[in-house]
Amino acid sequence: MKVYKPEWRCTFNVNEGVEESASWKERIAWRMRELADKLDGSGRTIKIDYNVTPEVSREDVDTCLGKGFSVTQSLLTQLAHQAACEDVMRDAKAELYEEDYQ
Repeated sequence: MKVYKPEWRCTFNVNEGVEESASWKERIAWRMRELADKLDGSGRTIKIDYNVTPEVSREDVDTCLGKGFSVTQSLLTQLAHQAACEDVMRDAKAELYEEDYQ
């Protein structure tokens, strides 16, 4: 009886800037991304590199990325809510946040 063993590989990297070992083409691309960020005035440019074997469709990759960004949105919303609550508490009960308070 033959035993089948599925094999796969997945790498996923997110970069926020040029790496020291980057080629001149990559360096120019990052300069353009930096310029675009400055022109936009807000936001953040990232580069996503992935390698999946066996290959999956671009549509499936896009779906996964979309779900990941949706989770990120939810987490950032929770953090913003917590920060807003802390700001209110710092204003309403400043004595609780004094360093010398015991």
